[in-house]
Amino acid sequence: MAEDVLAESGPIDYLVVEFPGNRMTGEGLPLLIDLVDRGLIRILDFAFVRKDSDGTVTGMEIADFDGDGLLDLAVFEGSGSGLLDDDDLGQAAGVIEPGNSAGVLIYENTWAAPFATALRRGGARVVASGRVPLPDLLRSLDELDATEGASDDAATRPSATG
Repeated sequence: MAEDVLAESGPIDYLVVEFPGNRMTGEGLPLLIDLVDRGLIRILDFAFVRKDSDGTVTGMEIADFDGDGLLDLAVFEGSGSGLLDDDDLGQAAGVIEPGNSAGVLIYENTWAAPFATALRRGGARVVASGRVPLPDLLRSLDELDATEGASDDAATRPSATG
């Protein structure tokens, strides 16, 4: 049964988002909810971990992160596929600094499901995937701009023979 459901699924991704000083404002939550409401993603699992200054890792309950008296994540309460376990949360905590917390999100890219399903039906399979971190992309674009700027300068300089 699980294979049948997955055959019609989009790519599954995860995010670990670190919150320095355990400061979660909830500012991104309406945007996450909008992605779900528009059917672009489907949340499979959503959890939080905290890493104390001594390195102790604890799970965090869905709570009122911005202090307005309302549960900020009530819409996600009870959502969980069981994909995230204690080992996963421990690994997530391993990439955050002591004194910080993190949200761990596993989601399906439902927008890509029809494309992915068509590829699978045709016998194709994904053999690699990844993400380009934004700082790396910005650095590459800066390097490209610098290279193009240098070649533009060379094209406008008078030549020694001309």
